Formats: sequence, structure tokens, C-alpha cells
Amino acid sequence: MKPMVAFVYGIACYGVFFATLLYAIGFLGNFGVPKSIDSGPDGSIATALLIDGALLGLFALQHSIMARPWFKRAWTRMVPEPVERSTYVLFSSVALLLMFWQWRPIGGVIWKMDGGIAETILLGLYMAGLLIVLLSTFLINHFDLFGLRQVYLYMAGRKYTHLEFRTPFFYRYVRHPLYVGWLLTFWSAPIMTVAHLFFAAMTTAYILLAIQFEEADLMSMHGAKYRRYRNQVPMIIPALSNPREESASERIAAVNS
Repeated sequence: MKPMVAFVYGIACYGVFFATLLYAIGFLGNFGVPKSIDSGPDGSIATALLIDGALLGLFALQHSIMARPWFKRAWTRMVPEPVERSTYVLFSSVALLLMFWQWRPIGGVIWKMDGGIAETILLGLYMAGLLIVLLSTFLINHFDLFGLRQVYLYMAGRKYTHLEFRTPFFYRYVRHPLYVGWLLTFWSAPIMTVAHLFFAAMTTAYILLAIQFEEADLMSMHGAKYRRYRNQVPMIIPALSNPREESASERIAAVNS
């Protein structure tokens, strides 16, 4: 693939992602989109659960399998390496758009905060979750995460180098602030319907499972350095105090790594 073509392709994939993200905000918040998590034709609850579960499962499989190193090694035999990440972002966006299109509502309201301080707090947490997600991507490198850095370096004729392991800001208090942000967004609903609850519960289960695969990859990549970080910093619930002091054995392992 020619460098300029790869760069334009990467920009296009990012554009699809950005449009999908904007739709997702309205989809989960029930505003500004033609079809949200609680809109659509009413039907059988069993059918809705089956379809919604299949849509979530499809996204989970795509999102996890395509992110694994063994899949990337096989995939890049067919897809040029500079656009591998952009293609992953594109496939993830398509899986989400399919879910938004085919999602089925499920009747029933679990809770409803209609006005007052409770609704304001939940809306605030919803926006805070989105802000945490956005800031977290920039803390680690937004452009690398979504494939733009890869296609830019390819166009510039420069070799791609993997990002070094760093723990800025949020990452000093929780290992997965991106997931923390998404969990806040998924659960901070002034009106929690059965469909939204099903979505939140399923995505929470997926996040907890996905973390195990991600951390195994990070351990393989960074070794003792990540093991030390994992021992010091909580996974999801942020630490409100400074990370604990590393032991002498951990300091030795870090030096040897």
C-alpha cells in the first residue's frame, strides 16, 4: 500500500470511529440520535435479549480477538502493518454501528430520576465518565491508539516504534482508567431501563474479562516493570493514597528488566 493511500485510509477509519463515538454518546444518553438504547419497535423480551446478547457478543469477540498479538501476527500477512491498527478501529466501529442499528429495546424501568439533584448527579457522572475516557486516550497517546500515528510515520518514511510504558496522571491511581470512564458512562443513567441494565451488566462482565487478556499481553511485553505496577496500583477502583513503596526484591527485578 502506498504511504499516501495508507494515510488517507487511516484518516477515514478515524473519521468513522469519531462519528461512531458521537452516536454512542447519544445512543446511551437517549438524546440527539434517531434510535437510542430505549427506542425502537416493541417485541418479545426473549427475542430482544437474544438479539442484543448476540450483538454484544459479536462486538466483544471482534474487539478482543483482533487485539491479541497472535491474531495481529497472522492478520498482518494480509493487511499491511502500518494500517493494522486503523483496520482494527474500523472493524470495531462497524460492530458498534451494527449494534446501534439492530438493538432491541426491552420494556420495564429499574429506576427513574426525573429532575432534582439525583438526575443532575447522574448526568454529571455520565459526562465525567466520557471525559475520563477521552483524557485517558491522550495520556497514553490518542493518535497511536487509533492508528493515526502509525500511518503518519509510514507516510513520513519513518519506522514505527512501540510506545514506552508510562503511568501518567490517572494511571498512577488505577491501571485501567479508560474502563473506569466507560463503566461510569454505562451505569450513570437517570432512567435505567431493563435494556440499559442488560447492556451495562454485559459490558461490565466483558470489561472484567478483557482486562485479564490485556494484562497478560502487557506482562509479556513489559515483564517485571508491569508486574511491579500491577502490584502497586489497583485495577478498577482508584487508589486515593500514594502507591505503596516497592519492596527491595521488586526494585531489583525492575533493574534487571
